Amino acid sequence: MKGNVHLIKPTIKLQDEYLSFYEEWKDSGEEMIPRVIKREPYPFKELVQFLRDSESGENLPDSYVPHSTYWLVNEGKKIIGAVNIRHELNEKLLNSGGHIGYGIRPSERRKGYATRLLTLALEKTKEMGLKKVLVCCNKDNIGSERTILKNGGVFENEYIEDDGNIVRRFWVLL
Repeated sequence: MKGNVHLIKPTIKLQDEYLSFYEEWKDSGEEMIPRVIKREPYPFKELVQFLRDSESGENLPDSYVPHSTYWLVNEGKKIIGAVNIRHELNEKLLNSGGHIGYGIRPSERRKGYATRLLTLALEKTKEMGLKKVLVCCNKDNIGSERTILKNGGVFENEYIEDDGNIVRRFWVLL
């Protein structure tokens, strides 16, 4: 991992950087995680407003719970990754989504950023008053599983989604 990284709340000031992050991920053809980054960022002000509203629980789409999104940035304000923290769990999140969804942009993977991102996200959940956090990953995502284990994740079980995908569920005590 190069240099210091930290979490920031989404801001209009980083529009160009976020669009670079979004387009890189989209061009890679890989699944965009956390799911909140799949949202079209155009117009950008609307995306940032949606994220602000989601944190306060305003104007949430059906089946959504209040959630906070942060961007992992380096000293140069490059967006390295994103994390989405759900303030509570509904049935779907309890089965296969968890409290925390996180991802690192494709060009910055395998550099230790995911472990740091999850560590910082767990600090945020503790600040929110959560005592126990569910973190999930697909069974075939060995890197994510290692990241969860490095951050104190304790395997509970696997959940099979309707499409046959197998999700591994881990609890982290804070």
